[in-house]
Amino acid sequence: MNRVALLGAALLTAGALGSASAKAIVVGSKLDPEAQILGQMIVLTLRNAGLDVTDKTNLGDTGVNRKAILAGEIDVYPEYTGNAVYLFPKAKISAKQAGNPGTIYGLARQLDSRNGVTWLRPANVNNTWVIAVPQALAQSAKLSSVADLARYVNGGGKLKMAGSPEFFNRPDTMPAFEETYGFKLKAEQKLVLAGATPPQTQQAAASGTNGVNAAMAYGTDGTLAALKLVALKDPKGAQAVYQPAPIIRTATLKANPQVEAILNKTFATLSQSTLQGLNARVALEGRTAQDVAREYLKGKGLIK
Repeated sequence: MNRVALLGAALLTAGALGSASAKAIVVGSKLDPEAQILGQMIVLTLRNAGLDVTDKTNLGDTGVNRKAILAGEIDVYPEYTGNAVYLFPKAKISAKQAGNPGTIYGLARQLDSRNGVTWLRPANVNNTWVIAVPQALAQSAKLSSVADLARYVNGGGKLKMAGSPEFFNRPDTMPAFEETYGFKLKAEQKLVLAGATPPQTQQAAASGTNGVNAAMAYGTDGTLAALKLVALKDPKGAQAVYQPAPIIRTATLKANPQVEAILNKTFATLSQSTLQGLNARVALEGRTAQDVAREYLKGKGLIK
């Protein structure tokens, strides 16, 4: 090969390396309003820092995002610490471990490090799964906890619950409630809505769609009060602590180490009441997750 050809090859190699180092960071998220808001916070703060970002938020449920990050199809997305129970079944995480915020985060971080995934710091928020019922039913049947609900169902009380396939089928969600409190819903007592988000299931319960009078919900949902629904307490701790945290491919983090400080700072500003308010703006006011996230981040001085 002559000198001209060698020079051309060297330039091509340098160009390839340059494009590889400048690879866009692909951001995913789940489907519910909160997941999309958190996903947009990641997108906007990283773009504000001058990083090239591809927005693939609103990608799918937990399973879809999980497969995507392990396959390298996305680089980062907001996940919840309590999902370690579901993601790492062989670890046999106990209810006591799952109910301790520091412990479940430490386990999630440790177990996923083997998969080339790094968990950044979680927000001080608990977006755990809850069961919600209309205030009228809660008052008439004296329901304030899932223990009360079990008594009601086992006593022949009329109940039909709306939820997603994930909520009804994952062992750590509705089945965990049933096992912990000693009741079991029949198939006809479930309205399974493919791809359903909490606002949709709560709307069904509030309006009595198809006889529905209970719904899957999250602890930080901003729609509960507006729809006159009551989130039933979980005194026996059937559900884990679900703190939202950015999780990122370790290789991506090594290539872009500044990401850790940016996202840790962003998530540290979040609280339970803050997320409830942000979620309500999307679910009730019809605003986009990106607009809500941008307004919040600008208000906190996190982006220009």
